[in-house]
Amino acid sequence: MLILRNATVVDAEGVTDGDVTVEDGTVVDVGDATADAPELDVDGSFVVPGLVDAHVHLMMDGRADSASLASETEPALAYQAARNLADLLDAGVTTVRDLGAPGTLALDAGRAVERGVLDGPRVLAAGENVVMTGGHGHWFGREADGRAEIRTAVREQLKKGADVVKCMATGGVLTEGAHIGGTELDEEELRTLVATAAAKGRPTAAHAHAAAGIKNATRAGISSVEHGTYMDREAAQLMAERGTYWVPTASALAGIVEHGVDAGIPEWAVEKAEAAEREFASSFEYALDEGVPIAMGTDAGTPFNFHGDVPRELALMVEYGLSPEAALEAATVNAADLLGLDDVGLVRPGYAADLVVLPADPREDAAAWGRAEHVVKGGELVR
Repeated sequence: MLILRNATVVDAEGVTDGDVTVEDGTVVDVGDATADAPELDVDGSFVVPGLVDAHVHLMMDGRADSASLASETEPALAYQAARNLADLLDAGVTTVRDLGAPGTLALDAGRAVERGVLDGPRVLAAGENVVMTGGHGHWFGREADGRAEIRTAVREQLKKGADVVKCMATGGVLTEGAHIGGTELDEEELRTLVATAAAKGRPTAAHAHAAAGIKNATRAGISSVEHGTYMDREAAQLMAERGTYWVPTASALAGIVEHGVDAGIPEWAVEKAEAAEREFASSFEYALDEGVPIAMGTDAGTPFNFHGDVPRELALMVEYGLSPEAALEAATVNAADLLGLDDVGLVRPGYAADLVVLPADPREDAAAWGRAEHVVKGGELVR
């Protein structure tokens, strides 16, 4: 049991003053605590929900040339994942969705956290991405072509215990030769992927930069579109109508564009990122105009986009037009909803005791996210 005394609670439902009482990993009361339990006085600080990062790659380390990870052994990548889990938790991220790693690496990381072998946020993982032969991220994905192979590839991930099925609907920035303006898996392949995942009750996610790929994925019933940098108004309208989440991952482009070839990022990757970033503001404009649901995800692990740097993603979302309140929702209740978690994302009785203590109200000072004073995960004070 733990009591956060004299708290100012800030979440998507508003502001509440009182003591936050935690028992058996759950918030049991927000009010006047009378129980005899260990206390943490947070007077003058703000208690917010733990952050939910809906798009990470635990095995990636933010190096300039992501393709060089292909030469690393899986045990080496697992050690990196353990370090990244610790960094995420220290930054106040209490839940993540890993959207692609070799073999069962990310799935195993999640199980290790659940068993208490590793400290870190809870992990929902996709296993291996389903990609076309030679497609984006093929070096750590499961290559498949045509409906029959797609069905088999998805079933393989489900057999391993995947919480979500991830695929590549278009090319990407960090695969040489992949065209981000073109489609990879086609709409029929995507429909097969969605139907196969749905048979086991699993949601889906599609990497999609180009508008055509976004529309294919949305019509196919994909749960979330990742990146969406070339979204047009028609795509935004379709996503809003279908309730398809958008996970913008603004930090991924920013890390590449801000550092460039001088930092060792391949020239072809920089060129693609710069072109995509020029269109990104329009994607936000269309999404906000049409009411597309947005969940926060960083794509952590891509060049100069390190795990735990979530405050930058929130700041970028606000720069692109979200209100601070909307950014808070995207990083808590919206992301939790996308991940299918109905007891995560608020500081209310019955919700998981995943809490962050900040020195300022994040709706007024977005930089407060980078100055976490304490972190509580599952009722345990971890920082």
